[in-house]
Amino acid sequence: MTPSPEPLLTIRELNKSYGDLHVLKNVALEVHAGEVVSIIGASGSGKSTFLRCLNVMEMPQSGFMNFDEFSFDFREGARDQPTPEQLRLLRARIGMVFQSYNLWPHMTVLENVIEAPLLVRKLNRKQAIADAEALLNRVGLYEKRDQYPARLSGGQQQRVAIARALAMKPQLMLFDEVTSALDPELVGEVLALMASLAEEGMTMLLVTHEIAFARDVSSRVLFFDQGVMAEDGPPRQVLHHPESPRLRQFLSRILHEDIARISRENQP
Repeated sequence: MTPSPEPLLTIRELNKSYGDLHVLKNVALEVHAGEVVSIIGASGSGKSTFLRCLNVMEMPQSGFMNFDEFSFDFREGARDQPTPEQLRLLRARIGMVFQSYNLWPHMTVLENVIEAPLLVRKLNRKQAIADAEALLNRVGLYEKRDQYPARLSGGQQQRVAIARALAMKPQLMLFDEVTSALDPELVGEVLALMASLAEEGMTMLLVTHEIAFARDVSSRVLFFDQGVMAEDGPPRQVLHHPESPRLRQFLSRILHEDIARISRENQP
């Protein structure tokens, strides 16, 4: 899908701190509809915090955000700070999937997927079920619709979590290291689903350590370093011709970790 001429999401001068710890430092970003933006960086570099600021699960101390018709100024006392109603509407349009699945254990797969459309989108139950079953078929889990999450593998639970987010028909999807808690043999099924969403034109921002996925599927790759967006560019430029020593060091470490993992997996 060709990105739209006007950004769907614009972030300027975004700052987030926890006490004396300055986690995000004047981050700026534009994302167009249809883009797939992968975010890489070391643990503690601010990647996941940045995603949580985008749907305002974390309130920034300052900065500006435009998303579709929403325009927010996060500075204390600003007139355009988000209201509770605006946040409800915003979160209905920005889906988020976490590494820990966060499925309701007492609900079946189908019940997990229809819950938000019933409560937030106010769909009638018949339509919500029809939409959910179509999504579960889409992610290859229609036959599991009456199972409880505990009966599913990690990869299956993560695919249900993605279907649940898609049930809200979001304009933007956020993925926060969604494969990091999975066994290696289950990672592929989740990445394949995400790749197919990208092919269909879903706008996506994802924090990931899957460098090959970032290279092959993304429109752009961002490198976060100590709260700063240090590099931003096409995947092959950022990943194969990094400008900063910090990014070269990070990619070298990832490569060595992958070689060590493959060696362990091939041991008899």
